[in-house]
Amino acid sequence: MSWIENLLFTPSVAHSLVLVALVIAIGLYLSRIKIGGISIGVTWILFVGIVFGHFGLVLDATTSHFVKEFGLILFIYSIGIQVGPGFFESFKSGGLTLNGLAAATILLAGATCLLVGLITNEDPFAMIGVLYGAVTNTPGLGAAQQTFSDMTNGVSNPNFASGYAVAYPLGVVGIIGSIVAFRYIFRINLEEENRKLQNPSNAGNEPVTAITFEAQNSGIYDKTVGEIQRIVGRKAIITRIQHTCDNKIELADEHTKVAKGDKLFVVLSPEETPYFEAIIGRKIEGMETKEWDRMDKNTLVCERIVVTNPDINGTALGKLALRTKYNVHISRIKRAGVDLMADPRLVLQLGDRLTVVGEAAHVKVVQQKVGDSVKKLDEPNLMSVFLGIALGVLLGSIPFFIPGMSVPVKLGLAGGPLIVSILVSKFGTKFKLVTYTTSSANLLMRQIGITLFLAAVGIGAGEGFVDTVLNGGYRWILYGFVMTVVPIITVGLIGHFIFKVNYFQLAGMISGALTDPPALAYSNSICSTDQASVAYSTVYPLSMFLRVVSAQILVLTSF
Repeated sequence: MSWIENLLFTPSVAHSLVLVALVIAIGLYLSRIKIGGISIGVTWILFVGIVFGHFGLVLDATTSHFVKEFGLILFIYSIGIQVGPGFFESFKSGGLTLNGLAAATILLAGATCLLVGLITNEDPFAMIGVLYGAVTNTPGLGAAQQTFSDMTNGVSNPNFASGYAVAYPLGVVGIIGSIVAFRYIFRINLEEENRKLQNPSNAGNEPVTAITFEAQNSGIYDKTVGEIQRIVGRKAIITRIQHTCDNKIELADEHTKVAKGDKLFVVLSPEETPYFEAIIGRKIEGMETKEWDRMDKNTLVCERIVVTNPDINGTALGKLALRTKYNVHISRIKRAGVDLMADPRLVLQLGDRLTVVGEAAHVKVVQQKVGDSVKKLDEPNLMSVFLGIALGVLLGSIPFFIPGMSVPVKLGLAGGPLIVSILVSKFGTKFKLVTYTTSSANLLMRQIGITLFLAAVGIGAGEGFVDTVLNGGYRWILYGFVMTVVPIITVGLIGHFIFKVNYFQLAGMISGALTDPPALAYSNSICSTDQASVAYSTVYPLSMFLRVVSAQILVLTSF
C-alpha cells in the first residue's frame, strides 16, 4: 500500500491533482449542508483544505502558487465579464443613491478593520483576512493575498486565510441578522410594505415598460408621431397605432399622423408616463403587449429575435436601418434580463434579444440578418477570454509609483484582469471583439476558478491553523462580527432616515454591498416584488470592484 502513501504525501503531478480534486469534491459535497436554511456554499472547500493541510497533505510551493493564482484570475475575470455591461449603467438615475450607500458600507468596513487592528494591536494582515471573512467576500481575500505576495517577492502569509476562515461563518449570520434587526428597528410591517409595492405608483423597477394611451388632447390631432415626440421632449418610442376610424393597426413612424381617439402603444420609462398622459391623453389599462399582439395577429407579428450574427456585434441599432429597409419596428431590447430602450445609438451585442414588430415575411428577413440562431451562442468564445486574461495580467504587472511609498505598486493578478474584463465586456464590441458567454459557461469558469483558489488557500493555511486559533485567534471571531455589523447598521440608518430608501431596497443594497447571495435569498423571501434583487444587481458591480481594490489598498497601507 506504499503507492497510496506516495500518492498522498510525495510531491508529484498526480499528488497535486488528487489532493486538489479531493479537497474540492469533499467541500462541494459538504456545501449541501444548511443550518437554519443557510449554507456557506463553496467556502466549505476552504475548511476541507485546512483539515488536509493540518494533517500534512500539502502541495509544493510552486504548484500551490500556480493553482491559487490561476484560479483567482479565472474567478475575477469571469466576474468582470458578468458585471461589466451593467457597471457604468448602475450609476444612472436612482442607482446613484444605492451605489453611494454601498460604497460607504465598503469604506466604513475598511476603516473599522484598521481601527480594530490599531486598538487590539493584532497582526494587520490577519485583520484584513478577518474583514473579508466578515463580509463574505472571497475575491477581496484573493486580491489581498496576491498584493502581499507582490510586495514580498512571492512570500505568502497564512494569516489571511486563517482570519478569513475564522470570521466567515458568523459573517453570514451577522449580515442576515442585521437585515432582520432593521425590520424591528424601523418597525417594518412586511404585509403593509409589500402592499405598498403592489401599488402601480410605486412601480418602476424595470428600465422600460409598455403603455397604451388614447389620443384625447386636441393639440396633437393631425400631428405626426415625430412632432408629438418632440412636443413631449421625453425618451420614448411610439411603436404601433390603432386608428379609431377603421380600427386598423399599423406600425408607427415619424410621419404617421394621429387622429382623435387613436390608441398609441408606447414603450417608455415608467417615470415618463405622466408627461405622455398630459400631452396625449388617458392611459388605457389592460391593453398591454399581449393584447396588441392578439389584435393585430392578422396583419403584424411580434417576435423576439436573438442577435447571433458576429457582423452585427458592435453595430449601432440605427445603422441597421431596419425600419427603412424592412418596414419593421424594434420596440425594445432585452440584455442580461433587462429591457432597454431601442435607442438608435444603442450598440448591439451578441445575445441581445430584439422585440421586432412587422409583417411576418419582413420579420423573417430580419431574423436571417441578425442571426437568431441560439445554437451559435452555445459556442464558447475562448479567444476573447484568453486575450482578455493576457491583457489583464499585463496591466496588473505594470509598476507605478505613488507619492509617499518607497516601492512601486501594481494592480496585480486580481486588479488587472478585473479592470480589463469590465472594459472588454463593455467596449469590446467597438473592436468587433465577441465577449458574449452564456450564463452557464460564465458560471462554470467562475466556479472552477473559485474552487481551485479556495482549495490551494485552505491547504496552504492548514498547517498552522489550529495553533493560530488557540493562541488568540479565537478573538478574531468577535473582531469579525464588529466589522460585519458596524458598517451595516451605520449605513442602514443613514439610508432609511436620510435617503428614505425603503426596507426591501435597503436589504438588497446590503446584500449586494457585501456580495452575499444567502442574504439576497433571505431578502427575496420576504419581498413580494423584485425590489431587493434590483437593488442587489444595481450595487453589485461597483461593490465587487471596490472590494477588490480596497483589499489591495489595505495591504499597502499595512506595510
